[in-house]
Amino acid sequence: MSTTDRTTERADRGSFSGRSAFIFAAIGSAVGLGNIWRFPAVAYENGGGAFMIPYLVALLTAGIPLLFVDYAIGHRWRASAPLAWRRLRRWSEVFGWWQVLICVIIAAYYAVIIAWAVNYAVLSIGQRWGEDPEGYFFGSFTRSLTGADTHLAFDYTWPILVSIALVWIATTLTMVLGVQNGVARTSMIFIPLLVVMFLFLVVRALFLPGALTGLDALFRPNWSALANPAVWVAAYGQIFFSLSVAFGIMVTYASYLKKRTDLTGSGLVVGFANSSFELLAGIGVFAALGFMAQANGVQVSEVVTSGIGLAFVAFPTIISQAPGGALIGVLFFGSLVLAGFTSLVSIVEVIIAAVQDKFGLSRVASSLLVMVPLGLLSTLLFPTTMGLALLDTLDAFVNTYGIVLVALVSTVALAWLLRALPTLRDHLNHSGTFPVGRVWMLLTSVVAPLVLAVTLLFATRDLLVADEPYGGYPAWWVGVFGWGMAAALIVVAILLSLVPWSHRSHLDRLDSEGHEIAPEARPGHGLDAVAAEGAHTPHELR
Repeated sequence: MSTTDRTTERADRGSFSGRSAFIFAAIGSAVGLGNIWRFPAVAYENGGGAFMIPYLVALLTAGIPLLFVDYAIGHRWRASAPLAWRRLRRWSEVFGWWQVLICVIIAAYYAVIIAWAVNYAVLSIGQRWGEDPEGYFFGSFTRSLTGADTHLAFDYTWPILVSIALVWIATTLTMVLGVQNGVARTSMIFIPLLVVMFLFLVVRALFLPGALTGLDALFRPNWSALANPAVWVAAYGQIFFSLSVAFGIMVTYASYLKKRTDLTGSGLVVGFANSSFELLAGIGVFAALGFMAQANGVQVSEVVTSGIGLAFVAFPTIISQAPGGALIGVLFFGSLVLAGFTSLVSIVEVIIAAVQDKFGLSRVASSLLVMVPLGLLSTLLFPTTMGLALLDTLDAFVNTYGIVLVALVSTVALAWLLRALPTLRDHLNHSGTFPVGRVWMLLTSVVAPLVLAVTLLFATRDLLVADEPYGGYPAWWVGVFGWGMAAALIVVAILLSLVPWSHRSHLDRLDSEGHEIAPEARPGHGLDAVAAEGAHTPHELR
């Protein structure tokens, strides 16, 4: 195959200019909203300073090993999640589509959180949420339906509608620019800016009265918590959700790397950079919560919250009470926008890459084919009075019965049915500066599946033994948007894996070693040429 042909085919999908671009993009994906609004509360509620022990154990025994798995699959077979899994073994393509559909759900609701943060960055300047931030957010701002009153409603909140439309326009423009000029460059600009902004926020928070009380509450170790299995499950859960494993994101990103790339060294950089930012977020958040507790004459435990409550209720309260609150607000909500946007870019890239590979479309065509309907769907559903309840339900079930379940099933299949770990180990060691061997294979094949299974059992138990449906929502609501959505992901993934590949697709462009096959030596295209494909594909890939 000529050099020109190879260059043209790489240009079809795009590629990172180098390892640094990949690392910035991977960190941009991993560092998201959960780092800022989930990790601090999880650490506090699960042993404080003692939580760092199970957290580090989880990072080293499951997070980074599974990150290596995603890197190896994507880089060896240089394709989107569905195609990479299909090249590994034809029937495993369904895992890739399952991951793609998870990204569809997450992207749809992730955009509205960024839209909220955009609004609140502006509202911070005049603290326009008034004396009751909680009432403002759930009332005047989102006008949210809650609990048993939740129903299908398309009553729009116009500031959120305009903001989410702008988020989708910006994301679409980024994706159309391609892998290097859009995905990588966005992270290479936004991640350093995010770190600088958050460092300013942390420094400002540390000088607030009561900051040290907040930090003492966060880091004071409760050693007895280490004997509680739920604490260890929480640590592994935080690592799984934070590192973007099993989303298809790292499979897709690794497929854009050059052949001789240090995958294991890159994985260590990404893993520890992500955890470092989480620790930084914990310091900033609890310094601010310590001030809030002192200002209101209560204990820190009474003001600790996470997620939406932390971002859009607790922090507005802090901003209203703190000297220089407008600056804190702009820094905090600006950080949410930057962290959320780089993560949203990585999520939709999984979908675009899959469509591009499956149908052999150009980058622009595949980007528009994905972004326009996805953006319209998101804009139709989430700036409504039912938007918050819909987000809450989808997020709870897609995390548990999407991400955790697909990670469990695919890891077990990879280790025990496909027997692919030796092949992936050799690929990682080919150019990796951190060698992996039996320990990595043991962690991936035994430890990670066990932890994922326990996590899934704990979550299922909590849902089934509850006195009422999740969130107090109507049973039909949870059945449709919770259990129904989770089941639909699997069914649709199976159906998509049965759809024939386009003759223009990248299906048969690689041999068993991940090398490009000359056009004249390729088999017929798509699933219509199964026999021919088999002639060129060794047993381990069929």
